[in-house]
Order: sequence, then structure tokens, then C-alpha cells
Amino acid sequence: MGLYSKYVLPRLIHLACGSRPITRQRAKIVPRASGRVLEIGIGSGLNLPFYDPARVTEVLGLDPAPELTDRARRAAHGVPMNVEFVSASAEEIPLEAASFDTVVVTYTLCSIPDVSSALAEMRRVLRPGGSLLFCEHGRAPDASVERWQNRIDPLWKRLAGGCHLSRDIPALLRASGFETVDLESTYIPGWRPASFNYWGAAGRDSSLHSAT
Repeated sequence: MGLYSKYVLPRLIHLACGSRPITRQRAKIVPRASGRVLEIGIGSGLNLPFYDPARVTEVLGLDPAPELTDRARRAAHGVPMNVEFVSASAEEIPLEAASFDTVVVTYTLCSIPDVSSALAEMRRVLRPGGSLLFCEHGRAPDASVERWQNRIDPLWKRLAGGCHLSRDIPALLRASGFETVDLESTYIPGWRPASFNYWGAAGRDSSLHSAT
């Protein structure tokens, strides 16, 4: 899996995550970011065109995969804001507590090995009143689709860089101390086991400000 993970998988992830339905989902969430922003799993930089330079002062992109962030660095040259990068995993974010106004995570929670630790770290680096903006695929509400998600998951994780099809995103957020607001969910066009999406905002406490 070494050559596959290094050369093939990054291209597949870039293409899949840049599909038209997923791009439309990004456009619903990323423009709501404000202030100093930490993007978890910046990958190949597909969110960068959607940040509003009138609202955002800086974007710091975190990702452990240089094969993807090389693309993001090139994409950063075309956006009218300061974009920096840090190579690290979300489970151990090497940044100060309460130092970001917004944390953005899109199509990333599915593939983080220890997602609970990662969410705890995201909560730690958010300032009081800050917002976690998220858009993720996850557990489908239909029992028949969920059964297929569970059946396919073991093989899918091997082929798709650790991606899980059936993570319950709202439950994971609540268990990590986040309060969700504006939570929406629906199937988007695509392969049904991977197309049920959740998106919205979450705060580290009840003082969550409006991210709109």
C-alpha cells in the first residue's frame, strides 16, 4: 500500500473531494468563517477559494500529509489572504489554547484515527465564543444504507485512507463538549453509502456566537 498511499490515493482524494456536489457543500460552510481560522485537514486546499477575505484575517492549514499540502501551498498563492501551514495530526495540535476564532473541518472527521481526541483538541484551540464550522459525510438515517455502510467499512478504510462511512457526526460533536447549532443533513448526489452529509456550526460552550 506504500506506493498507492503516496502517489495514487492523494490524487483520488483530490478528485473525489473536488466533485461538484461536495464543492457546493463547501460553499455553504466555508464563507461563514471569520477572524483567525484553523482549517483541520486542509488537504489539497479545496476550501481556500471559499474564504471571505473581508471576514478572515488569516488561515492556518493543518494536515499530516505533504502529498496533499503541496497542492494546497500552490493554491494559496491565488487567494487574497495570508495562508500558513503546519504539518501535524489533529489529535495533537501544536498550537496555543484559545487562539482561533474559527475552526473549519470538512470531509476530514471521517478519516482521523482518534476522532474524539481530535475534537477535544479543536475545542481547546477555539476561543470562548468561537465557532467550529463543519461539513462531513457520515451515518445514514436509513437502516438499509447504514447496513451497507457497516459492511463496506473494513475494505473502504483500507482503500480510502482510513475513511469511515458510518461515523455519527452530531453524536461525536456532542460527546466532545460541542453544542451544535444550524445543524442540517441530507443526501447529496453520489454513491449513497458515502453521500449522507451533515453540516453546520458548533460552539465550545453556550456562548457560541452567530457565524453568519
